[in-house]
Amino acid sequence: MSGKLQVPEPINEPILDHAPGSPEREELKRKLEEMADQVVDIPLVIGGEEVRTGDTANLVMPHDHSHVLATYHRAGPDEIKKAIQASQEAHKEWAAWPWEDRVAVFLKAAELLATSWRSTVNASTMLGQSKTAHQAEIDAAAELVDFFRFNCSFAQELYEEQPISSKGIWNSMEYRPLEGFIYAITPFNFTSIAGNLPSAPALMGNTVLWKPARTSLLSSYYIQKLLEEAGLPPGVINFITGNSAEITRQVFTNPAFGGVHFTGSTPVFQSMWTAVGENIDAYDGYPRVVGETGGKDFIIAHSSADPEAVISAIIRGAFEYQGQKCSAASRVYLPESLWDRIKDTLIEKTERISMGDVRDFRNFMGAVIDRAAYDKITGYIERAHASADSEIVAGGTFDDSKGYFIRPTIVLAKKPDVECMCDEIFGPVVTVYVYPDAEWSETLTLVDQTGEYALTGAVFSRDRKALLEANRALRFAAGNYYINDKPTGAVVGQQPFGGARASGTNDKAGSKMNLLRWVSARTIKETFVSPTAYGYPYMEAE
Repeated sequence: MSGKLQVPEPINEPILDHAPGSPEREELKRKLEEMADQVVDIPLVIGGEEVRTGDTANLVMPHDHSHVLATYHRAGPDEIKKAIQASQEAHKEWAAWPWEDRVAVFLKAAELLATSWRSTVNASTMLGQSKTAHQAEIDAAAELVDFFRFNCSFAQELYEEQPISSKGIWNSMEYRPLEGFIYAITPFNFTSIAGNLPSAPALMGNTVLWKPARTSLLSSYYIQKLLEEAGLPPGVINFITGNSAEITRQVFTNPAFGGVHFTGSTPVFQSMWTAVGENIDAYDGYPRVVGETGGKDFIIAHSSADPEAVISAIIRGAFEYQGQKCSAASRVYLPESLWDRIKDTLIEKTERISMGDVRDFRNFMGAVIDRAAYDKITGYIERAHASADSEIVAGGTFDDSKGYFIRPTIVLAKKPDVECMCDEIFGPVVTVYVYPDAEWSETLTLVDQTGEYALTGAVFSRDRKALLEANRALRFAAGNYYINDKPTGAVVGQQPFGGARASGTNDKAGSKMNLLRWVSARTIKETFVSPTAYGYPYMEAE
């Protein structure tokens, strides 16, 4: 192929509103009904082949846990070993492909997802992960399309970054894939993350072992099938599920392990980092460790803040997708004067939030993901109710008779260090601490020093001086920082996502920074006329 190719300029995928009477609403409704009537058999995918082990378990709807959506097959030691071998075998050819041809695969995947696959991936996300139509659309469709398209453009930018050359010399930089395989471990809460974590390293020429979260297997399986239709060669991404400890043990003790791309809990990520350290002398190279983990995300408002904007940010930031976002607002700091103005309205609006089966488009919220999440979240609510240092002012009720439903809950903290102000809860619970208006500066320090995380945060003020002070005080408190907006909803190409401290390595998904982690650069110097003498002028006699 001659000439210089140009990746199409990425533009954020439009979000369809699924309004009554719209064609996308009718298509999605039809697909939901069709998929709800099926029980999908989800195999492993190893080297492009579907593998059924017979060791199966069921996947159910969180909002109707008696309704089985799928059965999935779990890998044993032999299948894990074969998946690693398949990734290594595929690496030989895939790493040698011209980058333009790898890009073409993911550009096609983006177009398929934006068109003929859109309702399938959205519906599987709604049914399997209990997302509303809007939450599925902004995640499983629009954001994943954006990841595919923008990553392709970022890859070209990276490949075009070349060193200067002096006279008679041609210097170049080759961005090679890593030599080993990548282990991608993806969470239940974002289908887009599930698609991005294995595909970003693959785009750069790596091969991948992909372990999706058990509770998001339905949508993850359809992403795997989508990539196959887009032309991804066999073995480039191998799709496995099973015993997490056994999979991780085999991965982290394999000499060819090249890196991990992870989104999940802080303790799990820390245990992986420990395992890498313990096995460091056994690897062929130093593995890349990339992770986005927990968050205890904040909203802090100044006395000058717009009351209605703060109310909206709390409700949307804390309760959309049942608070099961790494970026969800979980702790709120309000001045006394503002709390007095918004308290009644905030509580009233929270109590009116509609919740139920996500197939009913009138609902704002669905169910939390599974029994373990339900028990953990309700435990926090029960302890807050029993504590003398906190008061539940909205919600606080829950019901698991049909689905794992927890009402959106507001806890009023009487002290800034109560459990609900410090622990990551990962559910529809937000805790409010009310501070004296005159203690703005002190409260900024409190926000920065509470907890171990630094993922997202938001500050509300119409006073520019107060904003400047907050920006300085909270510089390291959040990797994604919002001014007069909720702390959720990062858009690929606009707000690259990631945090530091105990929230991860801050390698910014949806940016060139992340892709740089999946390449190993080779500097090449070509000298056109080689020197033939070894001496230098300074050596000559006076």
